[in-house]
Order: sequence, then structure tokens, then C-alpha cells
Amino acid sequence: MQFGFNNPFNDQLEFFKQKLNLPTDKWDDIMREAHDRAFVVAGAADADLLQDLRDAIEKAISQGKGIEEFRKDFKAIVRQRGWTGWAGEGSRSGEAWRTRVIYQTNMTTSYAAGRWKQLTDPEYLKLRPNWKYRHNDSVQHPRPEHLLWDGVVLPANHPAWLTHFAPNGWGCQCWIEAARNGEAITDPPIGWNKINPATGAPFGIDRGFDYAPGASIKQQLRQVIDEKKKRLDPDLADALEKKVQAVLQPSVFDIFTLPRSGAARNASHIALAEIDKLHSAGALPKLPIINSRSQSYQGQYKYKLSGSPIDIAVSSNSVNPEMTLAHEIGHFIDHQVITPGKFASTSSPLFKQWKEAVENSIATKVLRQLLKESTSRVTSRRIDYYLDTHEQWARAYAQWVATRSQNDVMLEQVSKIVGKQTSPVYAASQWTDEDFAPIAAAIDEIFKELGLLK
Repeated sequence: MQFGFNNPFNDQLEFFKQKLNLPTDKWDDIMREAHDRAFVVAGAADADLLQDLRDAIEKAISQGKGIEEFRKDFKAIVRQRGWTGWAGEGSRSGEAWRTRVIYQTNMTTSYAAGRWKQLTDPEYLKLRPNWKYRHNDSVQHPRPEHLLWDGVVLPANHPAWLTHFAPNGWGCQCWIEAARNGEAITDPPIGWNKINPATGAPFGIDRGFDYAPGASIKQQLRQVIDEKKKRLDPDLADALEKKVQAVLQPSVFDIFTLPRSGAARNASHIALAEIDKLHSAGALPKLPIINSRSQSYQGQYKYKLSGSPIDIAVSSNSVNPEMTLAHEIGHFIDHQVITPGKFASTSSPLFKQWKEAVENSIATKVLRQLLKESTSRVTSRRIDYYLDTHEQWARAYAQWVATRSQNDVMLEQVSKIVGKQTSPVYAASQWTDEDFAPIAAAIDEIFKELGLLK
């Protein structure tokens, strides 16, 4: 595979477009995942200059332009904006080096982010659950470690990919691809989780490259921007802050920590990705998602008597793990988003329209009728549980995520529940599409009022 970048790549372009321009003095002013949301060129502090350079890179991505075309744009921008003092200025070799660094780093990291999005697509993961490290043999001075990593095959959810997802250094042209079905899983790179004290990154990876572009967006960027604003002209700082408010919303990926493997991590690949498309996290506290082997529950949101959240558990015995995780996240939101430690669905006026929609739904009426007719204590308890307000909220939230995202895996899980004709109580615990429409609209309004709906 050659990195000529001569073919427009929509996922790569989408990733690049959502970046925020950030003036910087040095290349390491921001590091690792912060680059997922910031476009930087070391020494480019002028807003117009930075935008021109950004436009040149965006043109290269969208039109499939090579480095020579970018170099022409770079020269014109430098001349027009009167930019001086940049590293490499004053010699042909220096200019060639600087333009190559700017072009190649932005192109390879945005390309990698686009590949990450493609490779982690839930449907594609079903077909190709393992990834393979590939080295570009055309590189003139290959890194010995990268040569050794060529051909390493690991499951997509192996933690090594969070640090070793190429590019892994300046000028690195390695890439990650889906392994063919039948390719044997290998051992991870030797010493993959050992840190080189000279770089602060695993051995074989350059400083600041030990992250997977596009895999997560860290809130540390907020701190970086706040520090930058202190050193900027007031007008530029105000303009930057407006962009921050419009672009940099808290993501659900910022608050949940995941286990390295297991049912909880697998479910998170789908559920969190869909939730993140629908709403931001607001002021929700950080929370771990953990694996469980419980046979008494499929999922569980746990919290202390004081109201502080503990964790969310997903059982390996869950028959609908993605819906289960979304359900428990619904409990977490209900318990923490308005008055931390209290379930808002039972007390907040914000949920009035939602309560009315749920109460008027056919599924709820069926449950109430079944409760009247029930002669079984066990069945009555189960129905009472389904009719509990904050339980109905969690189930409605999970179905809202499935419905609004149109995720095939989650929609199929809803259909299996609603279609369970041998258990009318269980079937009425979720809603048919038509029955759910007013409930979904009410949930939309709740997240709009909270300022979290995307």
C-alpha cells in the first residue's frame, strides 16, 4: 500500500473538517488525542495564516492532491501572509522538510482516523474482527521495530491498538488493515506496553504518536485551549472561544472507561458510538463500564447511598448486550444529569411530556391490563418492575438510541423483545415502532432542553 493520497476519502475528510484551528508556538504544545480535535502548525499563531494552511490540507484531502501541489500552496500562503521565522525557512531543503512534515503528518493521521472509523463499523467488525499491522516497504529508512511488527494480527479490541495504530512516528507510512478470515492471531509486539523513558511512549513509537487517531476525543483539549487563550490577543481569544463552544462538546467517550475485553467492551463498540452521535455527555461524572458473570441480571447501574455512581456492569449472560448497556446508561443519565443522586424521571417537570406519552402507550396499557388479570405473584412483581417510572425511562432511552441511530444490531434486539409472543409481559416491556413514536419525540425534547441533543 502506497501513501500517495490521490483518492478522495470521505471518512478522512469528515474527520479533518471537524477540527478546531488552534494557534501554537511549538509542535508539542498539544499531544496525542488532542490532535483529534485541533488543527495545528507549529509557529502559526495568526488566525488567517492557520486557516489558509488548513484550507490547503483540506484541498489535498478532498481533491486527492499530492505533496508538490501542497508545496505550491504553501509558498503562496507564506508569501501572502508574510510568515517568517518558521522552522526550515531560508533553504530549499529546509522548506522541503517542513512542507513534508506538515503535509504527511496531517494526511497520515487523518487517513488513519478514517480507517479507524471504517474498521470499527459494527457490521464490518462482524465480518472482520481482527486487525493486521502492515509496514510500507518503500520507506527508505525503516524503523526496526516497525519491520518486526509487520504481520502482527490481533483482535480489534486488543489494547495494543490504542497505542500502536499507525502512523507511529514522523514519516511513518505503516498502516492497519482488517485481517483476512482464517489468519491466525499472533502475539502482540514484544514489550508493546513498556514505556521508553526517553520518549514517554512505547518503544518503537515517536513521542506523541502513541494514540489511535480518531479513537477518542479527550477533554484535555479544553485545558490546552484555556491556556492558549491566556496568551492570545483578546479578539482572537474570543473568536476561538466561540468556536470551542460550537464544536467542542463533551463526548460520552470522555466519561466512560472500558475493560480491555469481554461483553462490556464488545457492547460498547456499538452502543457508545450510537449514543455519541445523538447527544453529548454534559456534566455527567466519569464512570467505569465493567464485565460481570452474573446470572441474576443482564446489566446493572450501581451507585452509593450518597448518590455517587459506582459503575455499570454488563453480564456475559446478557442476550441483548448493546440494548442492555444503553438501558443502564439511561439509568445513569436519569440519576445524574439534573440532580445528581436523584432519578429525574420520577420528579422533574422536564419529564412530564415523556410520562404522558409512556402512560398513553399501548404497551403500558397492556402491562396494566395484564397486572389486573395476573394470578401469579412472580408475574405481578415482574409487571410492577416494568411499570416502575425510572425502569420505563431506561427502556425508553435504550429504544430511543436504537430508533434514532437506526443501528441494525440494536433494532433487531428491540424486535426480538416486542415479538416475543410466548411472553406477553416481556413483549410489552418495549414498544412497537408506531407506539414508540410519541415517546421518542418526548425524549428528543428532553435532550434539547438539557442542551445535549446533537
